Amino acid sequence: MRNFHFTLPFSVVSLVSGTAAVLAVVYVGLIAVVMSYAALTVEFSQSVKNDEAAVAVLEAQYLKGVASVQAMDYHTAGYAAPLARIFVPATSMTALR
Repeated sequence: MRNFHFTLPFSVVSLVSGTAAVLAVVYVGLIAVVMSYAALTVEFSQSVKNDEAAVAVLEAQYLKGVASVQAMDYHTAGYAAPLARIFVPATSMTALR
């Protein structure tokens, strides 16, 4: 019988240290990805808050305008009541549709 002795072309210590170095780089990369995701999430949240504030300002202006139109007395502004009501058909009567 022959005595087989298997030898690696590299040492186990270099294999383990290389694996540890690769895992450390991957770990640092994953931390960077998570931190950038958190920063983008915070930035998006602030953007949503800013947009909500802008919509609230525009909505307040719109409601103020609607209130002033509804409170207006059209007779004193020079408008008269309509003399007749004419109903418009739902379909177009022209050749262009």
